[in-house]
Amino acid sequence: MHIAPLPRHVAIIMDGNGRWARRRGLPRIEGHRQGAKSVRDVVRASRELGLPALTLYAFSSQNWARPIEEVQGLMMLLRDYVIEERDKIMDNGIRLTTAGTISRLPAFVVDPLQSLMNDAAGPRDMGLCLALSYGGRDSMVDAVRTLARQVAAGELADA
Repeated sequence: MHIAPLPRHVAIIMDGNGRWARRRGLPRIEGHRQGAKSVRDVVRASRELGLPALTLYAFSSQNWARPIEEVQGLMMLLRDYVIEERDKIMDNGIRLTTAGTISRLPAFVVDPLQSLMNDAAGPRDMGLCLALSYGGRDSMVDAVRTLARQVAAGELADA
């Protein structure tokens, strides 16, 4: 039996937690809590399998339009994940990075997240990227702003 090699990178869009909870008559935040448990399982399994890179699309820029209580609950779950999984991330050789506009996140999330990213930087056995406050439009705007800064600073040569 031939077993295909693992992909180099797997990306997962985390979606449906609120609907999962609603179908069970539970508050939406309970669905998000269950989703956070799944994240722990997926990261652990990815590391054990030797997957080089995992991206979790966890919180899009459109999610800011959700009810404030839900957004606050999601931010608390994110902070708790970063704090509670810190030792496992460090001990298992996982490099943590982010995609998106993390400056929009509250300080109580950004501070432990940035600390862990700094401590888990450099060559590691697996890369874990959390896409937070991300969106296609936001990515294009950020890219154009970066390009404009590079042009203004004279960092780009004429083509």
